[in-house]
Amino acid sequence: MTPEDHALVAAAAELARTRCRGDNHTMAAAARARDGRVVHGVNVYHFTGGPCAELVALGAAATQGVEDLVAIVAVGDRDRGVVPPCGRCRQVLLDLHPGVRVIVGSAGDGLRAVPVAELLPETYVWADHQI
Repeated sequence: MTPEDHALVAAAAELARTRCRGDNHTMAAAARARDGRVVHGVNVYHFTGGPCAELVALGAAATQGVEDLVAIVAVGDRDRGVVPPCGRCRQVLLDLHPGVRVIVGSAGDGLRAVPVAELLPETYVWADHQI
């Protein structure tokens, strides 16, 4: 964990504290680009499903022209701390940003930044099967 990684966790935690109110938004994510820019997202809960905070952050990055994400973290509301990405988010992160490091763990167990591929051992890699 670098100082920048800790700052990313703090940014996601602040977003969770200030913008995740009620049942519609319960998770916040922050992602850092190689050039240092940080993009944010919150989940959009709906009974029909909805995007996770990490996916919303990826969309925000795309709209802002941020292409090379190097780190991402999600933090839960109500001071739940860092929450690891779900399987769908892990696959999307691997497919769209294969070099991204994902911050996982807890303050008690120790936060760590791991390559997304380590979260999906022996995974299907979508890019490997494209023409």
